[in-house]
Amino acid sequence: MNYLLLLQSSYYQKAIKRFAEALFVNLVFLISVSNVAAQQKVAINDQINQHIFSYGEVECLEDPKGTLQFNQVLSSQVSAQFKSSVSSTPQNYNLASVYWYRITIKHPPNTKKNWILEFFDQTIDNITTYIPVENGQYEIEKFGALYKFKNREFHHKNFEINLNINPDKEYTYYFRVKSHQTADIIIVLRSVNRFIQYALDEYLLFGVFYGMILVFAFYNLLMFIAVRQTQYLYYVLYNLSVAFYELCNDGIGYQYIWPNSPAWNEYAYGFALCCVSVFALMFTDKLLFVKAKAPRLHKLINVVIGARIIFFFICLFAHKQWFNYKFLEFIPLCIAFYTGIYIFINGYRPARFFVLGYSYLFAGFVMKLLITIGQLNLGAFSYYSLSICFILEMVFLALALSDKVRILKRQKDKAQLGIIKQLTTTQKLKESINIRLEEQVQERTQELLEKANIIEKQNEDLNLVNELLKQQAADILRMNLLLEKDNQELQTGFEKVTRDRIMSAGVDFEEFSTIYPDADSCYKFLADLKWNNGYKCHKCSNTHSFNGHMHYSRRCSKCSYEESVTAYTIFHNTRIPITKAFYMIFLVYSSNGKISSHKLSEILTIRQSTCWAYSNRVKKLLSSRKKAIKNDPHQGWSKLVLEIHEE
Repeated sequence: MNYLLLLQSSYYQKAIKRFAEALFVNLVFLISVSNVAAQQKVAINDQINQHIFSYGEVECLEDPKGTLQFNQVLSSQVSAQFKSSVSSTPQNYNLASVYWYRITIKHPPNTKKNWILEFFDQTIDNITTYIPVENGQYEIEKFGALYKFKNREFHHKNFEINLNINPDKEYTYYFRVKSHQTADIIIVLRSVNRFIQYALDEYLLFGVFYGMILVFAFYNLLMFIAVRQTQYLYYVLYNLSVAFYELCNDGIGYQYIWPNSPAWNEYAYGFALCCVSVFALMFTDKLLFVKAKAPRLHKLINVVIGARIIFFFICLFAHKQWFNYKFLEFIPLCIAFYTGIYIFINGYRPARFFVLGYSYLFAGFVMKLLITIGQLNLGAFSYYSLSICFILEMVFLALALSDKVRILKRQKDKAQLGIIKQLTTTQKLKESINIRLEEQVQERTQELLEKANIIEKQNEDLNLVNELLKQQAADILRMNLLLEKDNQELQTGFEKVTRDRIMSAGVDFEEFSTIYPDADSCYKFLADLKWNNGYKCHKCSNTHSFNGHMHYSRRCSKCSYEESVTAYTIFHNTRIPITKAFYMIFLVYSSNGKISSHKLSEILTIRQSTCWAYSNRVKKLLSSRKKAIKNDPHQGWSKLVLEIHEE
């Protein structure tokens, strides 16, 4: 995580500025007094190769509404409002305002060098430069992060302006700056030769820096493929996220990867920072076994990861200006650093390299803080201090990974030695036990031989007894078969007698229900009664059929006419339950038609009108079929079931 972002937040910068002004008020006062009288001019000569503008050499003017035109800025009234910078590096503290800056360069009488002006901060959205030419005229050039990279005069990550040097002249250059995030207005005057040398050295360092990151990432990717431990994958993603952020921060990404996407370049660092924080915490959690060693810290890490992702989406879709609150990345840094210290204090040795690596990162952040408030000046190292700390952190995190593997290997070797010792002891114990067992086996074998003779004799006696039992079992089986046959005959006779009684005598509903207990038994009786003498289709007189879709129905094999079991019977389309209809026919038959509808209603719990209608129908059939019933009394009331044309 590059905590230079923390220092670039407008809110945090203002807080630092107030703190610095309160702490060093006397120094600021002296600097401002010495610069308020007149702007300091910078003279060019062939003995210098570069000059960085700072303090009184840069004058600033804030335009809160952004409405000032260049001709107004040149007017004496507005020009008098320019103030010398009270810091070595001016900044646009109010992001809603437009800032004007001017510098004065005194050209030498003669010079053999070509000169350029360079802006170090490549994140500035829009810079409009007003370059003086002859006769008080100005040449206008526009550049910045909002323009495509190919539009730049110099294809370099920073912004450069080529100066046309006129001998022994003094010119004032104006710059109009507008940016959505806090920018450092670092203006450098360089000779072209110095710029080329500096650019080559810088790009060489970038190559070494990104090369080391890629080497770390590739090596740990191979480790992940080999051992399948997720901490290696998180470390690879963390390294690549750091590289991605550095590409956004130093402008290399915009130069080589997305040169035609200035809109993405404005917010790419926000995505990179989110990835750096998330993967750093996930790597910390897996590397240090935080879930097992510190469950509360594990929960805190998960909460912070979730909150960081939610904050990223809020910034992306709702408030893009919140990407400037880079100081929030300090929270994941502190949590990861504290987690490493806590785990190390509690005895987990691999955490020592983790703590050391994050110590360098923390030190890099502190150095950036001191550089920002002007309390530390390390020259060119100031701009690369955090990147160097990143490299050191990656080295020590890699050592933490290897130390973890080494400790795990040592524990594994120790466990294997313990297992070998245990196996040796077990083998010796096994041999002594085997000797004792052999002796006991011999003793037991002798005893078993003696007992075997006794058991053999007992087995012979048991075999004789088993033979007798088999004979007795066969006799019992024959008796059971005979008894079962008798029981079946008795049951069949009983059912036949009962049916005969029901067909010809008076019985109550309970006894009647034993033969016809449910609708299924009634339907079966009807089916047997209807088709006892064979099937004949009522439509086509076909005599072949098969089972229909309804229960106990028949379907003609020729015309497919389906005849239900109640069709052409007295029960067809009746709304009375079939069992009660059966019993009603029986009651009317057994009383020779003399039972009243009131009595039937009382017995069957059916409405009297229904009983009257249905019993009249039965009585008519009884009257019309007296002769058939008299000739075949054994069929009894079943003669009343079928319709007349069925007979």
